[in-house]
Amino acid sequence: MTTENDYYGWLKSKIDDADFNPSHYELLLSRLYHTEFTWTFEDDQARASDGMALRERYAKETSQDPLTVRMWLNFPCTMLEMMIALASRCENQLMEDLFVGNRTGRWFKVMITSLGLAWEYDDLYNESYVTYILNSFLDHDYGRNGDGGLFKIDNANVNLREMGIWYQMNLYLCNLLEAN
Repeated sequence: MTTENDYYGWLKSKIDDADFNPSHYELLLSRLYHTEFTWTFEDDQARASDGMALRERYAKETSQDPLTVRMWLNFPCTMLEMMIALASRCENQLMEDLFVGNRTGRWFKVMITSLGLAWEYDDLYNESYVTYILNSFLDHDYGRNGDGGLFKIDNANVNLREMGIWYQMNLYLCNLLEAN
């Protein structure tokens, strides 16, 4: 039988790679896991659905009964789930490169860096700052160029606060590809 701790550990394993080491961010990841992802743009409901779908993936990958997993994990989509699902979708649907390998952790690190949370290592963790940042993100109270959101685009010619997360990510990736 699964427990919430098993699932949480499984989530962290999905972003554990050369670009991101979850063991340095236990407090931040826990906070993200205990923060509900809410949305204002209708398109962002899909981000919540993707996050919730990780629970089904967990059940399948660990040979658990999906109904039991659903019963144990009976709460709204969390920020951590949404961000991991988005990083995974970014890697597997848009940026996959068999020669480079899986970079899901890299895309996750891009998001926490843009949010301003990359320095929130366990020994430097500031709960009130993290709370402020997460509330600002959920309220779309961040820079027009995405600074303080999930994706920062220098010289953005649009206001990222006025579009859904999927579009922000795609603009970020296009900008990244154009720069290289």
